[in-house]
Amino acid sequence: RRRRPAHERNVQWVFLGCPGIGKGTYASRLSRLLGVPHIATGDLVRDELASTGPDAVQLKEIVNQGKLVSDEIIINLLSKRLKKGEEKGESGFILDGFPRTVNQAEILDGVTDIDMVVNLKLREDIIVQKCLGRRICGQCGKNFNLACIDVKAENGLPPIYMSPLLPPNNCMSKLLTRDDDTEEVVRNRLRIYNEMSQPVEDFYQKQGKVLEFDLPGGIPESWPKLLDVLNLEDQQEMKLAAA
Repeated sequence: RRRRPAHERNVQWVFLGCPGIGKGTYASRLSRLLGVPHIATGDLVRDELASTGPDAVQLKEIVNQGKLVSDEIIINLLSKRLKKGEEKGESGFILDGFPRTVNQAEILDGVTDIDMVVNLKLREDIIVQKCLGRRICGQCGKNFNLACIDVKAENGLPPIYMSPLLPPNNCMSKLLTRDDDTEEVVRNRLRIYNEMSQPVEDFYQKQGKVLEFDLPGGIPESWPKLLDVLNLEDQQEMKLAAA
């Protein structure tokens, strides 16, 4: 891909944050606001597995054997996606949860430019509550969250409130819990993520590209403040006025 200077293209951002923090929610909202694609590497892998291309055969063998998909394959899928988007006239992107290792970050730097890394933060005890409250409707497939988080201010930490995302009555009796949404598994996922992500955060900190954002609550509380720190509140107002 031809590297275009920042003034000739849209934003090229990375969203980082531990599992269950809501990276996809905020990244997809920003992608709609800014008119840039929201790219999650998990979706790229699933799309490739569903295709009939030559790379799909190799990828299926790796997945079926329970092996980790290599950094090179992930970067190759990402490069193809970016090139395809460029051919369609897309400009910019928001990467969701990638890169996850320093090696991936270094390879990514060789492929394209990253303008900013938004690193979402939330207390671990609240993330655990969020994950344990997750449910999926076995019929319609929609995601919900039964957890009502109302943490009072203490020890210098601010209060945090997150309202539940309750299902309609017709879904209530069909709710399922993910097998891996147990406290032990969730805390282990967080431990592994923290061990892997810190070097990536340090990599981008040295480049002066990291914006740390502590979520003050759920979407109603966090979204306006995120727009504010990104200097996008005027853009949101213009879009609402146009709508």
